Amino acid sequence: MLILKVLFRNAFRNRLRTGLTILGITIAILAFGLLRTLISAWYAGVEASSATRLVTRNSVSIIFPLPHFYKDKIQQVNGVKTVSYGTWFGGVYGEEKNFFANFAVEPKSFLELYPELIIPFNEKESFLKDQKGCVIGKKLAAKFMWKVGDIVTLKGTIFLGNWDFVVRGIYRGRDKDTDESQFFFHWDYLNEISKKALPLWTDQVGYYMIGVTRPELAGDVAVAVDQLFKNSLAETLTETEKAFQQGFVAMSGAIVAAIQIVSFVVIFIIMAVVANTMAMTTRERIGEYAILKTLGFGGRHITALIFGESLVITIMGCLLGLILTFPATNIISHELGTYFPVFNVEKETLYLNLVAAFVIAFVSAIIPARRAIRIRIADGLRRIG
Repeated sequence: MLILKVLFRNAFRNRLRTGLTILGITIAILAFGLLRTLISAWYAGVEASSATRLVTRNSVSIIFPLPHFYKDKIQQVNGVKTVSYGTWFGGVYGEEKNFFANFAVEPKSFLELYPELIIPFNEKESFLKDQKGCVIGKKLAAKFMWKVGDIVTLKGTIFLGNWDFVVRGIYRGRDKDTDESQFFFHWDYLNEISKKALPLWTDQVGYYMIGVTRPELAGDVAVAVDQLFKNSLAETLTETEKAFQQGFVAMSGAIVAAIQIVSFVVIFIIMAVVANTMAMTTRERIGEYAILKTLGFGGRHITALIFGESLVITIMGCLLGLILTFPATNIISHELGTYFPVFNVEKETLYLNLVAAFVIAFVSAIIPARRAIRIRIADGLRRIG
């Protein structure tokens, strides 16, 4: 306890300098934590993918549709348990800024494939019976204050016009990485309207979702499905759900790499700040270290004082940064929930913050400690006064 008291008193001799250093560390740790959380959010869809689900799309590009009759053929492939289908709708609510993921799906098979979407039984039944019905995520409902029974109008950006839907259910995620900001409605509703207004999209789907009986069959099923439609007018590309999601992330790989680099640059910058603080502190106390040497204290004692003081300053800044990370994350999640629906602070991020703090404390104290140990007693005493 005496040693801790000494370290704290030493750390706060110059309160302004120490306070500014702790503030800098707090901001750096906060920035590091948020940037790492942003990277985790970017890969949330990949991590939430199931090993028993495949996605089949047009081999040219996902923007090209596939015929609806492919469903029956896919269902006959050995190893296929469930087949569903969907189309990206691309609607917005009122203004362009009110963007969120919305899909037209075959509701019954879709909900079978995605058991992580938890919907109350009565709401689920109501959704299945109402062709104009939709189910929305809990976060999306909270953002726009929608409730069951409300009529929601989306403005189509791909399928032009105003589309009315009735909220029949609100789902919550079974897992913490489940996206709770999506909007699902009946594909049949989209297809019926398309027959009149958009004939090119009649009986066409954006992609197929395939549930396999066992994860180890995924590769064979994917090959079999693509072979089934080889040399057809709409050839397919079938891949695991994880690979499908990874493909979208890969499009922004340069951005993710830049964020990773910036997160570590922040740590190096604050390391330089702490090193400068410790260098100034050590230079001011050279006389004191010389007196300690005169009294018989060795280099390891002086090293312990310098490293301890550096650790006290760094850990205080780190703890403040960690504490502020959670409210900051909640604010970002609320404001940007439709872009980053899963924005949670991972345990790995907290561990990285702590490791970064210890590395900063250690590296920042190396040179000042070495200088204090090497100075001769006479030279140190000469600086007193």
